Amino acid sequence: MFRLMQERPQDRPEVEWLYDLAFAPGRTALSSYRLREGVEPVAELCLLARDEFDAVGGAIRYWPVRIGPRGDAALLLGPVAVHPTRQGEGLGALLMRESLDRAAALSWTRVVLVGDEPYYRRFGFSRDLAREVEFPPPTNPDRILAKELVPGAMRGVAGPVRRWS
Repeated sequence: MFRLMQERPQDRPEVEWLYDLAFAPGRTALSSYRLREGVEPVAELCLLARDEFDAVGGAIRYWPVRIGPRGDAALLLGPVAVHPTRQGEGLGALLMRESLDRAAALSWTRVVLVGDEPYYRRFGFSRDLAREVEFPPPTNPDRILAKELVPGAMRGVAGPVRRWS
């Protein structure tokens, strides 16, 4: 049994610990973190799941970004993590679906991420939608994925992803 809730400032240390556990402390050296520097996450979409002992079992965050010369607005999904002892229980899928539904309700139209297409495909992400999207190096272009929250939202969206500011 999990309670989904919006991440609060006091949850940050526990969520950061979970991300370090899931991805290793060197995770902040990844190029996607350069897009997050100096930008606040989209608070309404940063969710966590607490178990019956009030421990964080999973967490997900989103950041606003701009794409290409037009500055098309998009969400950058990530990181999403589930505690190793809670993996395989569907918690990651629950966080993904709930947060994507909330993103659509907040009128966001597109989401991008760097990840494994076989995992994210079940949530509607594809490499084909992101063929013209570029992340800062060193990012493997085959791992850049996108999802349209509104049909056609990725049409014409091309170029480098940059910070929101």
